[in-house]
Amino acid sequence: MPFVVILMLAAAQDRAALSNEFVRIAADSGGRAGVFAEVLESGESAAVNDRERFPMQSVYKLPIAMTVLDQADKKSITLNEKVPLTTKNLVPAGVHSPIRDAHPQGGIEISVRDLIRAAIVDSDGTASDVLLKVAGGTARCNAYLRGLGITDMAIETTEAEMSRDPMAQYRNFSTPSAAVALLKALQSGRAVSPAARDLLMKDLSDSKPGPKRLKGLLPAGTLVAHKTGTDGTHDGLTRATNDIGIVTLPNGRHAAIAVFIKDSTADEATREATIAKIAQAVWNAWAGR
Repeated sequence: MPFVVILMLAAAQDRAALSNEFVRIAADSGGRAGVFAEVLESGESAAVNDRERFPMQSVYKLPIAMTVLDQADKKSITLNEKVPLTTKNLVPAGVHSPIRDAHPQGGIEISVRDLIRAAIVDSDGTASDVLLKVAGGTARCNAYLRGLGITDMAIETTEAEMSRDPMAQYRNFSTPSAAVALLKALQSGRAVSPAARDLLMKDLSDSKPGPKRLKGLLPAGTLVAHKTGTDGTHDGLTRATNDIGIVTLPNGRHAAIAVFIKDSTADEATREATIAKIAQAVWNAWAGR
C-alpha cells in the first residue's frame, strides 16, 4: 500500500476516534451539542453535528468586532473615534453590561477601541449593540462574513432584542464549522490587518467569561483566545452555552475549537464541563504532535 494512502487512512482513523470521543462527552450535555476542531497548520480535524445551526448568543460579538476592525482598516472609521452614549444606547436590565451599570444615565463618550475591548473582554451588551450600529447594522456584518466565504453564520438581532424575546437568539446562528472558519480567517490574517488581528487576539486572550469552558481543563498557562456565549436559564432550559477559540499547542501549532450546546436541561456546571472535556480531548489528541 502506498505510504500516502497509509497516512490518509491513519488520519481518517484519528478523526473518527476523536469525533467519537466528542459524541461520548456530549452525551452528558443535557441538550444538543455541536463541535468542530481543527489544527490550523495541518488541517487535522474532528467534528460532531458541525453543520447544524446553533444560537451564538455573545459569540456573535466577535464577528461584529471584526467587521468594525475591517472598516477601520479601510479608513471608513477610526478606532479613536468617540461614540456618545445616551440612555437609548443602554441595554435593558438583565443583560450583562458593566458600561450601563457604571453609567446608568448615559451622558458619556467612549472610543470605538474601548467598545471593542468591552464587548470582547467583558462581553458587554451595550458595547456590542453600539458596535453593531457603528458597523452599519446586520446587513454590513453579514456582507463582511460572506466576503470571507462564511455562509453558515448570521447576525440578525441585537442584545436588546434578544433580552425581550428568548426565541430571537436563534436568528443569530452559526454552525461549528462556520465558527472555526471565522477563527481560521482571523488567525491567518485574511480577515483584518495584522495590527487589528494582534489587537483582537489580545482582547480574546484577556476575555473574562467562561474560565471553566475551553480553558477549564487545559494545563495552566495555556494560551486560549476565545469568546463565550450564554443564554440565561428559564424554566430549567438553557438555550445556548458556547465557547469558541484558538488554543496554542505546546509545539506552537494552533487548534481552533468551536463548541455549541443548545436547548440543555443540565445545570451550568455540567454544561461547562462538557465544553472543558471536549477541549481536553483535543489537547490530548494533538498537543504531542
